[in-house]
Amino acid sequence: MKHIFLILFLFFLKCIGILAQAPAPAPGPPPPLNVTKILEKAGQCSTFIRLLQTTEQLNEITSQLNNSNNGITMFVPTDNAFLTMKAGTLNSFNDQQKAELIQFHILPTYYSSTQFQTASNPLRTQAGGTSNREFPINITTTGNSINITTGVVNASASSTIYTDDHLAIYQVDKVLLPLKFFVAPAPAPAPTSITPKKKAGSSGSSSKQDASSATSMFQEMYKGVIYKGGIFLFFFSAAFSWSI
Repeated sequence: MKHIFLILFLFFLKCIGILAQAPAPAPGPPPPLNVTKILEKAGQCSTFIRLLQTTEQLNEITSQLNNSNNGITMFVPTDNAFLTMKAGTLNSFNDQQKAELIQFHILPTYYSSTQFQTASNPLRTQAGGTSNREFPINITTTGNSINITTGVVNASASSTIYTDDHLAIYQVDKVLLPLKFFVAPAPAPAPTSITPKKKAGSSGSSSKQDASSATSMFQEMYKGVIYKGGIFLFFFSAAFSWSI
C-alpha cells in the first residue's frame, strides 16, 4: 500500500514539473494609444482636447496611429497659449477652419527632436499644401528647443509630452496660425480677349464704299442744281432783253 502512495506522489510531482515548464502564452498586441489620456495627464491642454473632440480630428488621429506605419507628430499649445491670442480670434473661425487649425498642428510623420535637424522645409501638415498662401510650416532646432515658423507666428517647443517610435507630442508656447487664414488667395489670371481679324470686303471697307457713293451722289445733285440754275438764268436774261 505504501508503494502505491509513493508511486502516486511521484507521479503528482512529475505533473507539477511538466506544468511549470509549459511556455507562457504570447503577449497580445499593445492597447491603442489614448491621446486624450496622454494630454490630460500632461495638464494645461483642455482647450486643445476640446477642439480635437469637436472637430472629430481625434478619430482621425486614432485611425492613423492604428493603420499607418508613418506615425504622427503633434504640437499642442497650452491653455495659456490660447489665452494670449487676440480676443475673438478663435471664435471667428468657422467649423472648417477650426478643423484645419487642429490639422495644422499635426505632421503625418513621426519626428524625434533630433530628426528636425535634417528635416526639409517647409514640412507638410495634415491641413494640406505648403505654398505661400496655404499651410507652410518651417521647423528648425536650436539646442534642445524646436523653433516653428508659420508666416504668422513664431513659436517654440521646449518640452516633450510623449514620445515613442510612432507618436511624438511636443508642447508649444503659441497657437500655430496658418497663413491661409490671414492672406488673401492669389488672384485668378484675367481672361485674354481675342479680337477677330477683319476679312477683306468686311463692314469696314463697305462703310467706306457707302461713304464714297454718298459723296458722288451729292456731287451729281449739286451739278444738276447749277445746270438748271444756269438755264433759268439764261431764259430770264433773254426775256428781259426782248422786252427792252
